[in-house]
Amino acid sequence: MSELSELKKSILADGIIDKEEVQQLKAVLYADGVIDKEEAELLFELNDAVSGKESDKSWGEFFVDAITNFLLEDETSPGEIDEAEAKWLLAKIQGDGNLDEIELALLKNLKAKAKSLPQSLLELI
Repeated sequence: MSELSELKKSILADGIIDKEEVQQLKAVLYADGVIDKEEAELLFELNDAVSGKESDKSWGEFFVDAITNFLLEDETSPGEIDEAEAKWLLAKIQGDGNLDEIELALLKNLKAKAKSLPQSLLELI
């Protein structure tokens, strides 16, 4: 089992993400300095699993920052959300059929930081 799946399993054991777990995630996910697609998908899986529960507020902040970095600091479309990224993000947000507070904060952060945001994402805000 990979380090990421082990981490996910231990974090979800109690159903919430606490401050120590956020620090642990930061250390593992930013070990190479960037968030890659597999790591971004793990973050969405974790968020879907704890949506609506009382996780530490640092979880939401970390999630928003990490996904924003993943989408805006890529080589193909730096500073922008291209169509492929928009499609991926929509699938992730709509995957559990629920736009939660943290995902909404992510969209608002992307709107503030990206040079442009596709209409499909603007409609969710």
